[in-house]
Amino acid sequence: MKIMPAHLPPTKVAYTDPTASLQLAGCLSGYIEELHPDTRITVVCLGTDRSTGDSLGPLTGSALRKFHSDTFDVYGTLEEPVHAKNLDESLLHIRRNVRHPFIIGIDACLGQPASIGCIQIASGPIRPGSGVHKELSPVGDIHISGVVNVAGFMEYLVLQTTRLHVVMCMADLIARSVYRAVTASARGQVSPQDLVVTQNG
Repeated sequence: MKIMPAHLPPTKVAYTDPTASLQLAGCLSGYIEELHPDTRITVVCLGTDRSTGDSLGPLTGSALRKFHSDTFDVYGTLEEPVHAKNLDESLLHIRRNVRHPFIIGIDACLGQPASIGCIQIASGPIRPGSGVHKELSPVGDIHISGVVNVAGFMEYLVLQTTRLHVVMCMADLIARSVYRAVTASARGQVSPQDLVVTQNG
């Protein structure tokens, strides 16, 4: 049912880049435009509100819910997060209740110091928990990851001490980019004006 593009290179951009919204929404539109009309966009935002660094997913999910759009489904919010303990249950629910889902997995990750604040969109699933050495079910036909802090040492503590401002800015940018890309594609036309998303909306 889903028809994926033969190849789309990953897109990586800093949340402070003035063109970040254009790049992210444009990349997402490249995937979405190739999907069968019966495919349902399903956004799964991973993480927990109990850790600043790991709250990127739930913050993004809550921001997406505020758009009240019927063009996609959202799983994982601050109120009802999708995390290690309920991940498999959530994925089973999607398989049973969403017809032909195209899943966009969204999660925080750790990386190099120079990459903090960068957001990447790439083909294939995201592997939640890998930054803290957990093996959890992979999520997504494509994924969006945000580098929230530095990897390599005391990962749990690093996530707890991540700056909330950076995570919230990244979550807002991801949510607005997903919304604009999906709704513009649903109308059957994508213009630069549709894809431009600024911090102020």
